[in-house]
Amino acid sequence: MTNLGSAILDPLMARNPAGPRITFYDDATGERIECSTVTLANWAAKTANLLRDELGVSPGTRVAVLLPAHWQTAAVLLGIWWIGAEAVLDGGDAEVALCSEDRLDEADAAVGGGEVAVLSLDPFGKPAANLPVGVMDYATAVRVHGDQIVPERQPGPALNGRSADDVLAAARSIAEQQGLTADDRVLSSAPWDTADAVIAHLVAPYVAGASLVYIANADSALLERRRETEKTTRG
Repeated sequence: MTNLGSAILDPLMARNPAGPRITFYDDATGERIECSTVTLANWAAKTANLLRDELGVSPGTRVAVLLPAHWQTAAVLLGIWWIGAEAVLDGGDAEVALCSEDRLDEADAAVGGGEVAVLSLDPFGKPAANLPVGVMDYATAVRVHGDQIVPERQPGPALNGRSADDVLAAARSIAEQQGLTADDRVLSSAPWDTADAVIAHLVAPYVAGASLVYIANADSALLERRRETEKTTRG
């Protein structure tokens, strides 16, 4: 059975492990973080180990992902897929939730007493503040986990009930329609809030071998500068 994490990352690692894979800007804060393929894979593996070893996630476990488009969200999704679990983005019940601080109530409702980990999404790795008892702080917990993982060979559904093969087929179709290639750097500020959005705006560029320049809270006055600085070819 196809492991979606491996199907996305293995070709990227083989082609250009040290090259930029996601460059993340937040125009509201001035933040800029660039992750190579290796760095993104390491964070995905650490996330996978945290989910499996501390939160009891196994193949087929439904993991609610209540996070904005962000480089850490990319690592979370890849980590979920590497251990054969299912990322749930469009609502619905789940056993485990990974959320931002402002969506903690939503996460509690999704898991109904299950495990919740909160991501501060702080660029310096600061923990989330004032978390309720029993809620895990991702930034504190993930750093102690290893950055290597053995991909699950018998994964469950990958994304809102869709198999890895279904996700890959949809992503490859979009990449082909857009003419994306491994030489592209894709500039985007599109949301990742649904399964279709994740496929179109994250998985499709990656299956084409492209790199992603993502801008949160995009300031239109800065877009041309971003295109020039990052040498983007799309978006």
